[in-house]
Amino acid sequence: MIIIQNTVISDDVRDNFFVCNLEACKGACCVEGDLGAPLEAHELQILQDEYHKIKPFITEAGQQAIEQQGLYIKDWEGDYSTTTINDRECAYALYDERGILKCGIEQAYLAGVTTFKKPISCHLYPIRITKYEDFEALNYDRWNICNPACSFGATLGVRIYQFLKEPLVRKYGEEWYEELVTEIETNSPPVNA
Repeated sequence: MIIIQNTVISDDVRDNFFVCNLEACKGACCVEGDLGAPLEAHELQILQDEYHKIKPFITEAGQQAIEQQGLYIKDWEGDYSTTTINDRECAYALYDERGILKCGIEQAYLAGVTTFKKPISCHLYPIRITKYEDFEALNYDRWNICNPACSFGATLGVRIYQFLKEPLVRKYGEEWYEELVTEIETNSPPVNA
């Protein structure tokens, strides 16, 4: 494990290859699973404040699900996640002309109408964060739908922490990320490619 400031990072984040391959998976992470995308507390307020800007970028079915269930849901453990359509795809997701699921929130961001790129849990995937009282644990969430991303990452020679530089900096800051890279590149044992 790697310890940086108040985080504990699994060696898997350092050792495993990963680059999303949307052509292969079609954005399956937006539809598979038990719930929508996990949301942090501050993201609930952002959705409340920005939904009117995001709404035009999501499907009619997504808008209906949000009208019926709300902008987000609270699960049985008291955690929040995005609303889903019929317990399947995220209400904020939409299919593009190639049948690939995209994030409507991110489409609104790319259009310049919101400063909220997407939930950090989506941006950081396949890293999942578990929060404890004094630290956060960053673990690699292995999921068979992401096998093409693992192969693609191996072909390109890109590891998880490298692929996720932007969201890791977004979440923890540039200094934290540079500390992580320094720790991995100077103090970690060599890993097999």
